[in-house]
Amino acid sequence: MTGHTKGSGSSPRPAAVSGSVLGAALEDLRAAVVVIDADGRIVSANSAAQGMLGHRTEEFGGQDFHDLLHRDSHGHAVPRMRCRLRKALLAGTSQHGEAEWFARQDGTLVRLSWFSTPWWSSDSGQRGAWVVLYEPDASTSQGGDGEVAAPLSELDRLALLAETTTQLTSTLDVEEALRRLAALAVPRLADWAVVDLLTERDEVRRVLVMEHKDGVLLEREDLQGPMPPVLEDSPMPLSRALRGAASSLAGPATYHGPPDSGIAVEQARLFTETGMHSAAIAPIRGLRNVLGALTLGRTGRSDAFESTDLPLLEDITRRAGLALDNARLFERQRKVAETMQRHLLPQLPQVPGIQMMARYVPAPHASFVGGDWYDAFALTEGAHALVIGDVVGHDLTAAAGMAQVRNMLRAFAWSRPHDAPSAVATQLEEALKNIAEVPMATMILATLAVEGDRLWRLRWTNAGHPPPLLITHDGQARYLTDGHGILLGAGLNRARLDAVTVLPPRSTVLLYTDGLIESPRRGIDVGLDRLRRHAASLAHRPLESFCDLLLERVRPDDNDDDVAVLALRTPAADSAR
Repeated sequence: MTGHTKGSGSSPRPAAVSGSVLGAALEDLRAAVVVIDADGRIVSANSAAQGMLGHRTEEFGGQDFHDLLHRDSHGHAVPRMRCRLRKALLAGTSQHGEAEWFARQDGTLVRLSWFSTPWWSSDSGQRGAWVVLYEPDASTSQGGDGEVAAPLSELDRLALLAETTTQLTSTLDVEEALRRLAALAVPRLADWAVVDLLTERDEVRRVLVMEHKDGVLLEREDLQGPMPPVLEDSPMPLSRALRGAASSLAGPATYHGPPDSGIAVEQARLFTETGMHSAAIAPIRGLRNVLGALTLGRTGRSDAFESTDLPLLEDITRRAGLALDNARLFERQRKVAETMQRHLLPQLPQVPGIQMMARYVPAPHASFVGGDWYDAFALTEGAHALVIGDVVGHDLTAAAGMAQVRNMLRAFAWSRPHDAPSAVATQLEEALKNIAEVPMATMILATLAVEGDRLWRLRWTNAGHPPPLLITHDGQARYLTDGHGILLGAGLNRARLDAVTVLPPRSTVLLYTDGLIESPRRGIDVGLDRLRRHAASLAHRPLESFCDLLLERVRPDDNDDDVAVLALRTPAADSAR
């Protein structure tokens, strides 16, 4: 362990305790006691320990005491090689440690002293140690004002930079990256972290202010928001950092004189509100320009930042700049993808007597658009085409391929409005071989029309796509498995089939892509059954809520694909045309 320790001595033989006596003895003690076995796993803990650490009995059982509870002053796990309690356990000796940090169940830290002594069970022969936890004396636990943190060793600095790289490069979300940046620096290096970013219009925004208080990081939204512009000739530290100048130190005295800009006024307010007595400010540079600045401030520690601290801060902000550059590039790609999506996915036509609804949910970890699509358009005065499809991939390339397939399909279907869906699909496949840059795709092409008997009929052909689902108003659901053929682009010359079914009054037809049913952890049959059961339970819902609830309840949590859904509902018998 990292805290101050004293007084160790070997115990000639651990006390023998029977299992029945052990449990009763623990509860009789007012002190917090945790019993661990020879491997360091928690065997039991009394009520005092559970209350002190916030864990219930079942949360303690079998957990490694060191991994679960022991922390340094920054909330990080203590390396096992530096844990004196663990060394005492392995050596079978008694040991005493003063004012060290332990993690509570809610994530906060509590400073406790501890005493460990060996024991063995006369019933089972099991060995381990009793660990008594108690509040340290004020003289040994004094922190906060006046505390001087031990300087980071060279090894600690390298570990911090490695952790910074890992943490910041593993997310493409700007807000998450900034929160991780603050958590890396506070409280390890400072008590406050402040991030100011430059927008694409060269406006300044204070996007994050984080404070370490009572063992947790708190976001101070009252100190965040828009900032005044940067003056080109201001010598003040934050203005210089936002222009890309070298990092610098600052304190309350820096802003005692007349302010030279609005930023100086805001910085003076920051020092007043936070109580920072020392700060280090460094620019956050991207590959081509300055993205913002990071300010680290100290309040509860008496030691001020020194110039020797600045190289480490610059190393951290350099890594932060690269991560933010990547995250912003991803954001720009996502906006492009959203624009493409709005243009590629059509407005649904108005079909007299028919309700129609569509939904598109992007892939969560790609460029926010993909190869899934739906379409619906008029063929003749009394017939409409319905399409659901999926081009391989879920990125901008797949979206571009999807646009090609959709546009060609529209042209072929509209020019041959009386042809069977299978004939149109065959013509599309021939075109894909010679024109489009789409390797493979799945698709359902259907026509919807009301005929002379006043009944709505659905005719379709299926090119390797999950089957349509028909749900009657009374809650019966079945898949329309006829008309199934191979996917487009498979290179096999097989005749495509058509199928037809009469749609009962007030029934719902659901066309969907595989992102709604596929999961890495379950087979597709499980997903199809799950969809069928949930769709049947929602048969009485209005079509809009039917679609929304179906996506909410059926789409797998571990799904990494986009989802398109097209649903229609036929009118009641007395309102059919």
